[in-house]
Amino acid sequence: MIRSDPYWWEAAPPATLPREPVRSKCDVVIVGAGYTGLSAAITLARAGRSVQVFDKMRPGEGASTRNGGIASGNLRPSFDELSKKFGEVAARALLLEAKTAREDLADFITREGIDCDFAITGRFAGASTAGDYERLARDADMLVATTGITAYAVPRAKQRDYLGTDYYHGGSVRMDIGGLHPAKLHAGMLRLAQAAGAIVHGETAVLGIRNDGLDYEVETARGRVRARHVIAGTNGYTDRSDRWLRRRLVPVRSRIIATAPLSDNLMRQLMPKRMMLSETRKLHYYYRPSPDGRRILFGGRDGTIAGDPTWPTDHLRQALVDIFPEVEDVELTHSWFGHVAMNRDMIPRIFSRQGMRYAAGYCGSGVVWARWAGQKAAWQVLGEEGGTSALDMRPPPAVPFYNGTPWFMPGVFAWLTWQDRRAQRHRKSKTSNAKRDPA
Repeated sequence: MIRSDPYWWEAAPPATLPREPVRSKCDVVIVGAGYTGLSAAITLARAGRSVQVFDKMRPGEGASTRNGGIASGNLRPSFDELSKKFGEVAARALLLEAKTAREDLADFITREGIDCDFAITGRFAGASTAGDYERLARDADMLVATTGITAYAVPRAKQRDYLGTDYYHGGSVRMDIGGLHPAKLHAGMLRLAQAAGAIVHGETAVLGIRNDGLDYEVETARGRVRARHVIAGTNGYTDRSDRWLRRRLVPVRSRIIATAPLSDNLMRQLMPKRMMLSETRKLHYYYRPSPDGRRILFGGRDGTIAGDPTWPTDHLRQALVDIFPEVEDVELTHSWFGHVAMNRDMIPRIFSRQGMRYAAGYCGSGVVWARWAGQKAAWQVLGEEGGTSALDMRPPPAVPFYNGTPWFMPGVFAWLTWQDRRAQRHRKSKTSNAKRDPA
């Protein structure tokens, strides 16, 4: 029986908090008790502000404890794409801030003594086509020149030094990315927020927020609160209580499967350097060894918008076997999904509307960006210089014909799947022709 709860919850399940009275006044209300909300709460409470955090689920029950635990701080658009849209100065600033955010997360975990299996392992990105390899090589050179990060191309002849498969056309490595246990990180942040004096209300939905010109009136399922400031950190779990934000963030299901424990020899063969892993397919997959090095955790976009059908799990299992045929008969123990929040610009951001601050749109890279953006939003409330950020820009534009239900995602999933299958058939055809005509 494959379990539908996250593998991470075995060691750190979301906490059911004792119910504390909802205070009628405070300095700051934070909506969402994931990485974003807790990061803001820690910063504000330590600065002496009275803070209440509200989450409609148990704190962390959303993406903060369901993700793959890859601390990448990715920016989905390339440097060239960012430069065309925002200008080269802004693009460079975003790359440099991503580097700073990754370093700050590592410093935070060490400084605060959070035991979350964090390690800088590096990441190997597999090229799905020969053309993708050339692009990855150029991107690695650009990364070195722009940020000083150690990055380099890995030709196909050297690929098995990094990953035990011949599936890819080589790839690239960057050494600034690591992995962690996401639920343990969240548990540590919750502990810090409460120790600083923030009141965290789990299983208490925010029903609406009104600005009367002086303060905010926040209606919750357990009473009203007046606050000077509000920070929204709901990201992929934004509901109808904020219809304006909901039209700007598209929640996309991302699913992860976990294998049963594998032998030490097989794990060393398949993942010799224990790196975090990604690839360049349109419908790309991300994967990694579990923190104890005994399992493979393999994730990708789900393609569904309701229920929990079995076919997405089967789809991921086949994709895993395509890369590693050696695990074809290995059982799966877990298959779960969470929501990542996409936006039309496909970059994380911090923005304001009517004085209310938002940190959202992490596009699947929230392990780094969510904590960073929550901290930045809190510094902005405090009026501190540290609140300056390359992520601070206009709100993301609304998605046309979208009201909160991503009805178009099955079609997008099918289109990307077709493109990848076509590319795979082309690759197999070229490989077959090369074998017949080695000259």
